[in-house]
Amino acid sequence: MEISIKHGNEMVIALEGRLDTLTSVTFTETVSKEEIKENLVIVDMKNLEYISSAGLRALLALKKTLAASKKELEIHNLNPVCQEVFKVTGFNNVLTVK
Repeated sequence: MEISIKHGNEMVIALEGRLDTLTSVTFTETVSKEEIKENLVIVDMKNLEYISSAGLRALLALKKTLAASKKELEIHNLNPVCQEVFKVTGFNNVLTVK
């Protein structure tokens, strides 16, 4: 999985590949090293092929971390495969999906 992070008015985390058991650890470690000054963090999943339950847990953990600092998390550009995972698990009701 490739992760690119851009700072500006909001922090954008672009993911490419798979967010699964192996890569969710890398995702969490990479994001935790960032100094998040922005009030909004966007995870752009346009190029994410697949997300597993471990990936969903990593996103939920990020949401909780951000909420403790009064910051928001949005998920953008879900492909049909990831949309289905979010729908079946109910994560489309837990996370803000745009």
